[in-house]
Amino acid sequence: MENKENNLAYLLTILILLILLTSPFLFDQIRLNFNNKEESSPLTIKEKVAPFENLELEAKAVYVFDITTGNVLYAYNENEKLPLASLTKMMTAIVATDILPISTVITIDRSDISEEGDSGLLVNEKWRLSDIIDFTLTSSSNDGASAIASVAGSLGQTAYGAPKEQAKSDFVQKMNEKAQEMNLVDTYFLNETGLDINDNLSGSYGTAKEMAYILAYTISNKIDVVEATSRNLFSIKSLSNIEHTATNTNKQVGSIPGIIASKTGFTDLAGGNLVIAFDAGIMRPIVISVLGSTIEGRFDDVKKLTEEALKTLRFEN
Repeated sequence: MENKENNLAYLLTILILLILLTSPFLFDQIRLNFNNKEESSPLTIKEKVAPFENLELEAKAVYVFDITTGNVLYAYNENEKLPLASLTKMMTAIVATDILPISTVITIDRSDISEEGDSGLLVNEKWRLSDIIDFTLTSSSNDGASAIASVAGSLGQTAYGAPKEQAKSDFVQKMNEKAQEMNLVDTYFLNETGLDINDNLSGSYGTAKEMAYILAYTISNKIDVVEATSRNLFSIKSLSNIEHTATNTNKQVGSIPGIIASKTGFTDLAGGNLVIAFDAGIMRPIVISVLGSTIEGRFDDVKKLTEEALKTLRFEN
């Protein structure tokens, strides 16, 4: 009898020791489980501010699009037709590379230099098409866009074929045909630069939604055309051995995480436009399009939208 009592006392002692030794882990596990339940509770989720709520923007129209899933993350007046300004040059580059090999020689004409703005190109300077596209899109060169259009519009035969203005007109027609092919029903072009034609008429019109689609199409099908626009600046030599510096007109391009491509636009009629694509994760490109903002506001708008897009992906998880 005494042995049984001793054995029972011994077992109780061991049990108490085990409880004391494991209790911190038990308490930690209980606390962890409680916290997990609290984080995933409906009450907690309701208290979270959903992405894009209470967002203050200067833009007249916005579109945020997830290329991988096809989901629209945010849209505001996305179908309103507005002046595009230099966002036009994305289509200029797309159509030029449809028509001509990237090794085609583009010669800068005196009439190209007469376009608004001075990007440093010289009369009779010769460029490889791929290089002049990189320079033109990054620095938003009207001179470069004019030269590309005049050569591509006559299939590289400007010197022997149609007059330069006719060649450019033919090229713009091809830009509109490409827009139709891409089912961009609210986009049309009157020139290859996007410059205002007069005080009441822009060089091109489109929507925030369709500008996002143009950039999405480009990075999906012609990434080489726009990848230079992900850089702050770079040096590039023409075939005439003249070195140029291409400075990105998107001054915040370096602060956007995972930036893939970027294109700015600004005229009096358009205000500030900006479209970007950035990688929000592995193979998760997001496109943001902003139309009708201000010259400075477009950058702040896109920064806010980028932050909210990233919140959306975290919110989903």
